[in-house]
Amino acid sequence: MHESLWKHGARWWRHRWQSEHAAERAVPLAMAQRLRDRIKASENRHSGEIVLCVEAALPNSYLWRAGQEEPLSVVIHARALAWFGKLRVWDTEHNNGVLVYLMLAERRVEIVADRGISRHVPDAHWQAVVQRLGEQLRSGDFETGLTQALEEVSALLVEHFALLPGQTNPNELSNRVVWA
Repeated sequence: MHESLWKHGARWWRHRWQSEHAAERAVPLAMAQRLRDRIKASENRHSGEIVLCVEAALPNSYLWRAGQEEPLSVVIHARALAWFGKLRVWDTEHNNGVLVYLMLAERRVEIVADRGISRHVPDAHWQAVVQRLGEQLRSGDFETGLTQALEEVSALLVEHFALLPGQTNPNELSNRVVWA
């Protein structure tokens, strides 16, 4: 499906207009610290790992594909999968890592869950979480949206991978917000 040249050009401009610090402005250090603390508290209740990645804009190679070769949603999902691999979210003992990926230029979100948690949670449920988060993001309320997403992901991990009394979860992945 090809989108109009105008629409593709506008998208290109929107992504190139983003500065390298746009992710840090959208999720400033104080907010990132609060989100990191929420991730840490969550991981004290289950054996999963949660990673939050905020990217300002797509690289040129992804932008070219968006709308010309593939629908934008497919391209953003592919980018989220790339970060899932790069950040090694798949590399946890119980295969229950979850990446929450925010693409700022498009105000879109993706959740990529490893196979351990995906066995228990249908894609439709993940899409419902993404939909709710997307509503907050489009309104510009990043902290509320990301907090809500973290709470929902945490609840699913607790439901399916709760720690037993006295059991601890070794921190396999960093809890910091990744700005890209």
